[in-house]
Amino acid sequence: MRFSDYMNAWLYGEEGYYKNFKAIGKSGDFYTAVSTSRFFGASIANYFYSLLKEGKADRDGWLIEIGAHQGYLICDMIQWLYTCDPTLVETLKFGIVERQPEVQKAQLAYIQERFGDDVQITHFDDIAEVEASYAFVVANEIFDAFPCEILKDEKIALVKEHQIEWVEAPAEMLGWAKKHHLKQGEIAIGYEAFAQEMAKGIERCDFVSFDYGEKYVRNDFSIRVYRAHETFPLFDEALTLSESYKKDDITYDVNFGHVSEAFEEAGFKEVFYETQARALIRFGIIDILESFAKQTTQARYMSEADKIKTLISPTMMGDRFKLIHFRK
Repeated sequence: MRFSDYMNAWLYGEEGYYKNFKAIGKSGDFYTAVSTSRFFGASIANYFYSLLKEGKADRDGWLIEIGAHQGYLICDMIQWLYTCDPTLVETLKFGIVERQPEVQKAQLAYIQERFGDDVQITHFDDIAEVEASYAFVVANEIFDAFPCEILKDEKIALVKEHQIEWVEAPAEMLGWAKKHHLKQGEIAIGYEAFAQEMAKGIERCDFVSFDYGEKYVRNDFSIRVYRAHETFPLFDEALTLSESYKKDDITYDVNFGHVSEAFEEAGFKEVFYETQARALIRFGIIDILESFAKQTTQARYMSEADKIKTLISPTMMGDRFKLIHFRK
């Protein structure tokens, strides 16, 4: 099969890696910004609130998270919006795009734990199901979980019995690679359809997403496997695909140029593309931390400050992760 089909089955197929709820953080295979600090979600919500105050967003619209894991991010956002204006919890509608039933159950249990019956969440199996006059859509690390093809010297990877073989790439794919000056690396599959589906169902939309990558072609392989916070490049001799298949996470660096191209073709306009550090500071994460300092102990303040340092430090998550914001 093509590598993209193999990766799709690895992550989303029967008994796939994301089929059931997976721990993130110290006990999982990797960390995310969401698992690092609740202030990550609070700062994004603070940005959404600024759009509401400026009349660029609709207080009767939707707040939707795609790929919400346990639901930490959307809950942290709802909590901060309630702090800013309690009536927003009554006027906004909340949704999560999640296709896996077992993960949906884990999300609903956590949301019930956080808010009881005060907050109702609508689940969508796919972004194509969402129909709204306005939605603020947020996602963290979803583009690196789209299946991809692997290109090398005008050949693409096939997988047979967990072994990679190389065959001549289709002309259409070679045309795309030539246009983007790609000779070796990953080609994500599905960005265009995803953008078109979001555009079709949502009349006005702000889509904010964070991910690991750059806005250019690297011409190198970045695809890798995560296992208990260890990283294994796909072609590492220490990695055995048959042993990692569906058990470990597999990902690659996002080509944000490809993402932007897909969304602009679907009718979106790129509003911001910047490092996570610049985005979170612009969203007000430092002000939120200082406000927290006035109502907590010194020890708790220092603990949260260390977590935020992880989010914005250039040598940690700050520069390696990027924000991209599209508007329609």
